[in-house]
Amino acid sequence: MAVAAVVVLLLAGRDQQAGPRHLAPGRGRTDTTADPLAYDSRRRAEFEARAAAGLSHVLYDKSPGGVPATARRVASLRPTIDDVARRAHQDPDTLEAIVFLESAGRPDVAASDDLSSAAGLTQILAQTATGLLGLKVDVAASEKLTRSIGRSTSLAHRRRLLAQRRRVDERFDPRKALEATTRYLEFAKGRLGRDDLAVESYHMGVGNLQNALKAYGEDGIPYTQLFFDSTPLRHAAAWRILAGLGDDSSTYLWRIGAAKAIMALYRRDPAALARQARLQAAPSAENVLRPPASTPRFGDDAALRSDALVALDPPVLAAARVRLSRALAAAPAGTRTLRPPALALLRYLGQGVAAIARTSPLVLSAATRSVAGEATSGEGGAGIEASPSLHTTGYAFDVSRAYRTPAQAQAFQFWLDRLTALDLIAWTRGPDSIHVAVGPRAGALVGPMLGATSG
Repeated sequence: MAVAAVVVLLLAGRDQQAGPRHLAPGRGRTDTTADPLAYDSRRRAEFEARAAAGLSHVLYDKSPGGVPATARRVASLRPTIDDVARRAHQDPDTLEAIVFLESAGRPDVAASDDLSSAAGLTQILAQTATGLLGLKVDVAASEKLTRSIGRSTSLAHRRRLLAQRRRVDERFDPRKALEATTRYLEFAKGRLGRDDLAVESYHMGVGNLQNALKAYGEDGIPYTQLFFDSTPLRHAAAWRILAGLGDDSSTYLWRIGAAKAIMALYRRDPAALARQARLQAAPSAENVLRPPASTPRFGDDAALRSDALVALDPPVLAAARVRLSRALAAAPAGTRTLRPPALALLRYLGQGVAAIARTSPLVLSAATRSVAGEATSGEGGAGIEASPSLHTTGYAFDVSRAYRTPAQAQAFQFWLDRLTALDLIAWTRGPDSIHVAVGPRAGALVGPMLGATSG
């Protein structure tokens, strides 16, 4: 049976009364379309957990001194966090996660030399501090003291200057900064009606979030629904607002979730957190998705004839709006293969980009290769992957960055970000291609819709 027929039957079998549905990534479930990755309110907790996992890499990559060091600093503040949260009737884990993200547990950090911008343990703007949160902030005096602190060579003198600065700029007082943050969350909840929306607004702003909710057409919905149910093809106006912020604001709640998971692991098993940090040390989270120690590789070219690999059939790819590059089309047959979940994900990605951009197919420039072949060719050591690369497992592919139109590039970026937020892929940008590593959840979520096995 042709693969296209299998897809129609699988979709039709979900609801005989509604008739056959065609796969339409990004459009959600309608009378005629289906999307295995569309938001489902019954799976809200799963979507939130996936987003926290999928977007955790940046915390490991950017934490000053590494995530274990940041976790130690943040944990040392927990008694104060617990007391402030208890008095405000708020969740201490959320308050702790805000500290992790905003300052990495450093009470004296500032976003810039201009102290009218964000500063302190929870990175509060001077205007917000004085105009909304009731903090005392004398920016000029704070900046003068900050310059003196930078020139100070005496530890005792520096401590006196830091104490003086906390008096003229209460953002640098850890307890007062935490108390102000709880007041902000209370204010935001009053405007938005939900705790999760209040937390998301800490970075996005109440006004921006209200605009997105208005564009979506519903107030008071979970942020999970707003985020995952908004795409360039569905609730597009809301998606444009979220995407247009351009500063990772739309993923703040998921990074809060990632910080909570890190702190929980630190308290439960610090050694496990250290191991996780080592896996996250790669340019992307691909070693977390497919740990090198437990992911089989294809040692030589003969091994590429394995039944575990599926040939990249050009007609099947064409139906998914993907084509092989000239070099890959001319390469040995064993390198024109992928594991079934990786192929399923590739096909979903190709169809998703085409649904948004309606232009030429994506160009697949690399797929599977053997360890020996990679060592001979020198591929896999270009800085975006560790060698031997994940290509030697069949769970990775590269897509050319020679896009036909800007719209195609933008659509591709949307899907890279969305699939990362679903913890299905990890990706890195190379000079000529995007390297995509496919995680173990791809088969379970995408494979059944495309006739592929899980794994």
